[in-house]
Amino acid sequence: RLSGAGKSKAVKLRKQKREDAAKKRLVEDELEAQAAKSIQVTEFVTVSELAILLNVPVGEIIAACMSLGLMVSINQRLDAETLSIVAEEFGSKVEFVSADVQEAIKEEEDNPEDLAPRPPIVTVMGHVDHGKTSLLDYIRDTNVIAGEAGGITQHIGAYEVTLDSGKQITFLDTPGHEAFTAMRARGAKVTDVAIIVIAADDSVMPQTVEAINHAQAAEVPIVFAFNKIDKPNANVEKIKEELANMKILVEDWGGKYQSQDISAKKGEHIDKLLEKVLLEAELLEAQANPTKNAVGTVLESTLDKGKGHVTTILVLNGTLRIGDIIIAGPYQGRVKAMFNERGVNVQEAGPAVPVTILGLSGAPQAGDTLNVIDDEQEAKAIANKRMQLQREQGIRTTKHITLDEIGRRLAIGNFKELNIIVKGDVDGSIEALTDSLQKLSTEQIQVNVIHKSVGQISESDVLLASASNAIIIGFQVRPSVNARRLAEKEQIDIRLYSVIYDTINEVKAAMEGMLTPEYEEKIVCNVEVREIFKIPKVGTVAGCMVLDGKVTRNTKIRVIRDGIVTYTGELSSLKRFKDDVKEVNSGYECGLSVQNFNDIKVGDIIEGYEQVAVKATL
Repeated sequence: RLSGAGKSKAVKLRKQKREDAAKKRLVEDELEAQAAKSIQVTEFVTVSELAILLNVPVGEIIAACMSLGLMVSINQRLDAETLSIVAEEFGSKVEFVSADVQEAIKEEEDNPEDLAPRPPIVTVMGHVDHGKTSLLDYIRDTNVIAGEAGGITQHIGAYEVTLDSGKQITFLDTPGHEAFTAMRARGAKVTDVAIIVIAADDSVMPQTVEAINHAQAAEVPIVFAFNKIDKPNANVEKIKEELANMKILVEDWGGKYQSQDISAKKGEHIDKLLEKVLLEAELLEAQANPTKNAVGTVLESTLDKGKGHVTTILVLNGTLRIGDIIIAGPYQGRVKAMFNERGVNVQEAGPAVPVTILGLSGAPQAGDTLNVIDDEQEAKAIANKRMQLQREQGIRTTKHITLDEIGRRLAIGNFKELNIIVKGDVDGSIEALTDSLQKLSTEQIQVNVIHKSVGQISESDVLLASASNAIIIGFQVRPSVNARRLAEKEQIDIRLYSVIYDTINEVKAAMEGMLTPEYEEKIVCNVEVREIFKIPKVGTVAGCMVLDGKVTRNTKIRVIRDGIVTYTGELSSLKRFKDDVKEVNSGYECGLSVQNFNDIKVGDIIEGYEQVAVKATL
C-alpha cells in the first residue's frame, strides 16, 4: 500500500513535468512562428529564395503568383509589391533592407576633440560664356581658358586656392550645371557654397535659372556674382529685377541672398566677392577629422594610355595617403601615386583637398564615395559584391520613378515625395497645372514641382529629372529627339497630356497607388512637311516625307511646330501622286490635308498616334 502511494506521487510528478515541457514547447513554437512571420529581404529576391525564407514549397509560391496573374519561373526575381502580396498570402510580413545596408562600409565615429576646421568647397555655376572660368582664372592667377576647347570648360576642374589672408578655399569649376546635377544624382553632397555668375550685359538665361534651381534643390547657400560690369552696356539693376521676379531678392533689395558686382577680366571687387563667400562658409562651420581613414567623392575618372585608370577625387574627411587600400563604387585598389591640380606629386591629402590618384581597378562614376579600408581581402569582397549587385540591378530595375512604379514604392514604404518637372506651351497653363499639382499633396506624399518652363522638353530637363528622381509632364509640348533618346537611356518617365484634368487625375490615381492606365498613347509616325500647295475648294495640301513609322488614312494626328502642338485632329485625305492610298511607309513622300485646319507651314512635323489599350499591371 505504502509503495502504491509513492508510485502515484512519482507518476503525478512525471505527468506535471511532461505538461510543463509541452507548454514550454508551445510557447517556443509560437515565438518561432511569430519570428518566421516577418522576413527580411532585399528587393528582387528569386522565387526559390522566397520559398526558402517562407519555408514553403516553391510550387505553392508559383501558384500564388499565378493567382495574381503573374507567370513566374523558379529563378525569376520578384519586385517589392509582388513580394509583399505573396508573403501576405502565406501569413508573413516583409521587411525590405537595401542591398547597400547588407554590405555597407561602417564609418568611424568622430570625436568632437579630433575635429578641425576645413576649407569650404565652392562650386561656380552659371550660363555659358558668362565668365565662370575667367573668374576662377583671376583667383588662381593662371590661364585655364587658353587650354579649353573653344573656351568651354570640358572637365570638372578642382582647385585649391590660398587667399592673401592665409585662408583656403577649394573651388569646383563645373562644365555647366549638368555635372553638378549628375553628382547630386548619385547622392554626393560636395558643395558648401555656390557662386552663380551672371553677365551684367546679358540677362538671366534659362541655364542660370536651372543652375539656381539645382542649387536650391541641393539646399546650398548661393552668392550671386554680377560679372562684366566694365562693359558699357552692363545693367546690374535689370538683373536684380529679373531675379526679384523669380522671388529671389538680393541683400540690396532687402532679401537674404548675397551679391557682388565684379569684373573678372579686370579683377575688380573679386576680393569682396571672396569675403562674402567666406562669410557664408563660416556660418556653416565646416569641420572634418584629419586623423581618421579618408572618405572622399569621385569627381571624374578617365583611362590614360600610360597610367591606367586615373581618378580625380575630393577628400571630404580624414587623410588619404600613398599606399592606402581604397574602394570606390565596384572598384578597389591601392593608391600608387597622388598629384595635386598642377600635376605635382603629393604624399597625402587632407579634408577638402582635390587630388588625382592612380591605382583603382576601374573607372568609378562621378559622385561615387571613396573609402579607405584596412584589409585588402575585405575591400575585394565588397567590390565583388557591389559589382554583382550592380549587374543584377542594372538588368532588373528601372532606376527612376514612373507613375506605374509609385505603387511598388508605396509597398516598400519608402515613397515620401513625388518630384515633377512641368513643361508647357504657354505660361498660363503651366501656372494653372503647377498650382493644381501642388494641391494634390497629402500627409503621406508631398508633391514638388521642381522646375517649370515654356518650350519643348530638352535634354537638361531629362538630366534634372534623373538627378532629382522626377517625372516630366509635358502639356501640349513634345520632347526633342535627343531628349527622348536620353529619357529612354536614363529611364525617365515623360508623360504627355493635352487636357489639364487628365494630368491631375492620372497623378492623383498614381498617388493613391491604384493607377490603371486603360489607354496608352503610342506614336506611330512622324511626317515632315516639305512643301505647301493652296488648292481652291480643297484648302491647304501638304507635300510631306514620312520620317519614321507608317501613316495611315485614319491615323489621329497632331501638327507640331517648334516642338509645340498647334492642332490635334484627323487627316481628310492621303495621296501618293494622284491616287488616294490607305497607308504610306517610312522614307516615302505623300500628299495630305488635315481636316478643318489649313494653317500648315513648311517644317511642321505631323505626328501620328493611336490609343492602345493596356492592361493594368501590378
